[in-house]
Amino acid sequence: MTTDLYGLSVTCESPDTVAGINDFIHGFLSYQPKATGIIAAADADPDCALANAYAALLWMFLEAPVAPQKAAPYIARAKARRADVTPREALVIDAAAAWTDGNVPLVIDICDRITTEHPRDMAVLKLAQYHLFNLGDATGMLRMALKALPEAEDIPYAHGMIAFGYEQCHLLDRAEQAARKAMKLQHDEAWAHHAIAHVMLTEGRVAEGAAFMESVAETWGDLNSFMRSHNWWHLALFYLSLGRHDDVRRAYDTHVWGLAKGYSQDQVGATSLLARMEFAGVDVGGRWGDVANHVALRGADTVNPFLTLQYLYALARTGRPEASQMMQAIRDRAADTDQHDHIAWRDVALPAATAIIAHAKGDWETAITDMARALPRMSECGGSHAQRDLFEQIHLDALVQDGRASAAQQVLEMRRTYDPDGVPLNLMLGTVYDKSGLPDLAQEARARAAQTLAAQSI
Repeated sequence: MTTDLYGLSVTCESPDTVAGINDFIHGFLSYQPKATGIIAAADADPDCALANAYAALLWMFLEAPVAPQKAAPYIARAKARRADVTPREALVIDAAAAWTDGNVPLVIDICDRITTEHPRDMAVLKLAQYHLFNLGDATGMLRMALKALPEAEDIPYAHGMIAFGYEQCHLLDRAEQAARKAMKLQHDEAWAHHAIAHVMLTEGRVAEGAAFMESVAETWGDLNSFMRSHNWWHLALFYLSLGRHDDVRRAYDTHVWGLAKGYSQDQVGATSLLARMEFAGVDVGGRWGDVANHVALRGADTVNPFLTLQYLYALARTGRPEASQMMQAIRDRAADTDQHDHIAWRDVALPAATAIIAHAKGDWETAITDMARALPRMSECGGSHAQRDLFEQIHLDALVQDGRASAAQQVLEMRRTYDPDGVPLNLMLGTVYDKSGLPDLAQEARARAAQTLAAQSI
């Protein structure tokens, strides 16, 4: 029996197809473009069920309304040969089919079965974490990843996924330890770099975080657009806190936007970073226009609430007429009780969306009220802690714009627990304390910002 790169049985006679399967698995885990070769491998070998199931999964990762249609012929081929494959491969086919049918809970259940019986199935573990992440199930992410041990102790990607599970559960020491273990096995493990960036951002290790990410950035050059742009997005967040405006703009122009302008994750990364840049007082020039033009092409895309809210922000921020169409699509999606995630759309995404529209119109009261309703449950829409902070910043900006200095002070001082010397945060605090009649505290806040800036010129 043929096996894949991690020793799992594969029903396939063609060495070329097996090579394509291995490229998909490794490319999927390491974020290398070679993963896309599974499409050609499946087309060349329509009788290999696993290759076609993997090709269907790749299409679904497009994160677009057209994805199930693109995946359908590959699912049909895989199902046609399901009776001829191993039980594990049959379950992979079932998971891919469930995803194309929109049954995400079933996908997760199947992945749970596979990873219990085959803890070295890293591709299925990655698939499971992706869906659990989108549902905001942090403990599920960690539980699923820890099942890989001890059998996958030698696989760096297992430790990278464990690290991210720990980080999302706020177990930061364990997260960094697991990420360092992944890097010891493979220094260029980009997902481990990503986990360490999360840890350092959360712990306020801003200068250290920037230095760390800069030290490994050269290893991201050949990765797919998501991983390259996303790790640079994390580095840009450190630059923002340090007040390094030129470096933020350079990171955006060179590594965050422009790699794959039609891809969902690249679009929301650009949207989120531009918004944060503006909140931090960075001049973004005319950069919004190109992002909004590409987002507008998505139409009424409600594949994922976390993504859709950021599409809406880009459209509303630029006054695009498509914003109203997207808003209506969100209302419709929130009213669709047949979907597994309808509660997240109804109770979280919908008020967040009305807040985003209100923020763009300068209706600060509505922006504050509706975003405050959504924020406590924002994890249900997916995204990481760092990514969801965008919505916290929209709410904070509305408080400041509406002159609610006392409320803004409360938010800002809480944020200073993990970004104590951040330049934009302390400058904003200076303004808020002035408005509150507390000039000494305002001076202290501005002094902290000045000290951070001065430390970088030494």
